[in-house]
Amino acid sequence: MALMSCFAAWAPLLIVVMALGAWRGGFRARAFFITSALIVLVNDAVISNSIKHLVHRPRPFQTEEGVRMVDMARKTPRILAIGQPAAVKISDPTTPPGNSGRSFPSSHTVNTIAVALVTACFYRRYGWLSFIPALLVAYSRIYTGSHWPSDVITSIFLGLGTTLLMLVLLAWLWRTKGGRILPKIHQQHPELLPT
Repeated sequence: MALMSCFAAWAPLLIVVMALGAWRGGFRARAFFITSALIVLVNDAVISNSIKHLVHRPRPFQTEEGVRMVDMARKTPRILAIGQPAAVKISDPTTPPGNSGRSFPSSHTVNTIAVALVTACFYRRYGWLSFIPALLVAYSRIYTGSHWPSDVITSIFLGLGTTLLMLVLLAWLWRTKGGRILPKIHQQHPELLPT
């Protein structure tokens, strides 16, 4: 579960997959990566960050005694921690936890659910399978002691809603304005999402 929560450990694999998709993939793969990146950027930097500052809810280990906190072993790069014993601590709210962020919403959950929904829309036949790792990431945020269950459940719906709205907006922008920006590509692919 600590591995599922650690973006830094997955980053090398994600970079390779994105580079291969951008290099060898066609319009759909490139549009998928650009759309995913834009949606994650808005969800993370604008929506989640704004709500975190507005709600300012503490994490479970910041207020409750005895919360088990699970993290990967401290290795740099983080991918080297795979296979190492996890670091497990028990919370003590009397000790300041340092800079550990706010609890609501779970940005990990919002972002992975967003990418899962984008994947399902671009790759309809098997894209729905991407919800499996996204839900594992969501569960891992509770398991590692980083979020309350209500944070994660609400973040799933927040991620689905904001992503759906942005997908509709991006599809409309491509349909109506794409011909002006990239006329040759737009002529071959008038729709952003496969029909």
